Amino acid sequence: MATATLTIRDETASGKNVGETVLEFLTERTTVRELVRSRVYQEVQDYNLKRPEIFRGLVQPTDAEQALNGFKLRKAREIDWKKQFEKACDAFERNGFFVLIDDKQAESLDQEFTIHSPTTVTFVKLVPLVGG
Repeated sequence: MATATLTIRDETASGKNVGETVLEFLTERTTVRELVRSRVYQEVQDYNLKRPEIFRGLVQPTDAEQALNGFKLRKAREIDWKKQFEKACDAFERNGFFVLIDDKQAESLDQEFTIHSPTTVTFVKLVPLVGG
């Protein structure tokens, strides 16, 4: 089965690129909600497997502090991806960040889009996001 691949870029409100990753999807059609879910799940899984000092994710975990290029947990622990996902969806709804799909702003979490080659999705964080 062929997968659809897209590049995810993180930017600050001033347009500074602060990170990039690649995600694969099983289908070419997806929603913004599924995109956010896949991104959060992947970054939490990566963190939980390696437990590095800094968590580089969309949403700041609870009991973590802002650090250069990410968030530092006060006490090493496993992060719950479902709580992070809920916080990310809530932050999207409150305009804590917005999503650009090939330079067009996503209007809602339920908006569908087609992943083509190459598709670039940019997450622009407007305020620090705190989650689980």
